[in-house]
Amino acid sequence: MRKIISRLPGWAKKPLKPLKEKSLKTCRAIQYYGKGRFCPVCGKWSSRFCEYGVEKRQDARCVHCGSLERHRLVWLYLQKRTDFFDGKSKKMLHVAPEPCFVSKLRQCLGRNYLSADLVNPQAMVKMDITNIEYPDQSFDIIYCCHVLQHCRDDRKAMHEFYRILATEGWLLLQEPVTTEQTIEDPSVIDPQDRLRVFGQHDRVRRYGPDYLERLRETAF
Repeated sequence: MRKIISRLPGWAKKPLKPLKEKSLKTCRAIQYYGKGRFCPVCGKWSSRFCEYGVEKRQDARCVHCGSLERHRLVWLYLQKRTDFFDGKSKKMLHVAPEPCFVSKLRQCLGRNYLSADLVNPQAMVKMDITNIEYPDQSFDIIYCCHVLQHCRDDRKAMHEFYRILATEGWLLLQEPVTTEQTIEDPSVIDPQDRLRVFGQHDRVRRYGPDYLERLRETAF
């Protein structure tokens, strides 16, 4: 199927894309059939998770919904440690929306769910998190995962999140901690240099445990 579609002209490929994706999902479901792993995000079983990452991690990505380790952790946290599923009305801002979450969060929150991104056209609104065009205390929940490591002025973004968060609201601001102390250097702009220094071509820093202190500096 993949080889046949790749040989077609561009105008013919587009309508066949859903068929290609469906066939690939079916093949993966067969390949990973079993009950060795359970994904709490989509609620489906597989023999194992597939590999994922720039440096390939084994047993990382759900073959059904595409969730990674951090997404499954967040979903379990929402279920067990928050009031997210208590049925009460809550306005949520979801920054850089992960496909594995979008439909489930919208189903839970309806019109109170808002996804935002600076470049992703699939997001509901375009947003620069260092200059958020919403009033103070606009949201009861903010979820932003693995975004600040790409943000030039992360402290300004933290201040903006604090400003738009309701007094009794809560924020999940998840970042990888991969070094003993935060490393950042604005002069590193070449993608290959960023890959070498920060571990990814579009990162501008690597966080250490002092990430928590940055949050405290913004009044969290």
